Amino acid sequence: MTAVRLALGHGAAGSGDAEREAADLAAFLGRLVRWDKAAVVRLRSAAGEPALGVFGHPPFGGVLAVRSAALRGAGAVAAAVDATVSAGQLLEAVSADEAGFALPPSVTGPAWAGLLPPRSGWQRVAHLDAVRVRKAAAETVAEFRARTEGLPPEGRTRAALDALAEELWARPYQGTTLRVVHAAHALGFLRGDGDEAPALLAAGPWSRLRTPYGSVAVRRESPAAGLSVSPA
Repeated sequence: MTAVRLALGHGAAGSGDAEREAADLAAFLGRLVRWDKAAVVRLRSAAGEPALGVFGHPPFGGVLAVRSAALRGAGAVAAAVDATVSAGQLLEAVSADEAGFALPPSVTGPAWAGLLPPRSGWQRVAHLDAVRVRKAAAETVAEFRARTEGLPPEGRTRAALDALAEELWARPYQGTTLRVVHAAHALGFLRGDGDEAPALLAAGPWSRLRTPYGSVAVRRESPAAGLSVSPA
């Protein structure tokens, strides 16, 4: 995979567009690395596609983060890309030369990297209001912190905090759960300056909160695991 080089940007866009695309991708990768220095991402794109799918696994209870990185140049991706790489190494490559960076070498991926959301078949379930979604996430984070502070010091065990996080993030919200909403908020996907409103989509056992800046997907029948005890 080290021979594969990709250029960010839309079509024949100039350097400013490439820089913005690189900055957004770097911000996404940076968050994953901040939460887990050994984080990996799955990269997927068919030959000739104008975008690279970047999949990550933030520590928010079984969700997958999906970021589409626009590509430029003749034919975009000349050959299909399907690899799992270090998020930290990809971040370094993008930050060093967003105009044309080389993919890091592949690594052995974790179990989640082998089970990705489908490419097609998504049906819109509902449109959501970005301001209200952000408010719901912020209110739940505040409740988590308040209830944590209300516990006696000896009661703030990992098990107790995990149980509290599960209670809060498992709450339903507009056809999904607050776990998905929180992940989208923490990943920077819920901004107020996008033209497209967040939408809830479904495909088979998968549901997905899509925004102009990225998506959070989850398999509805999958149990939550690896909950974060420090909501952001």
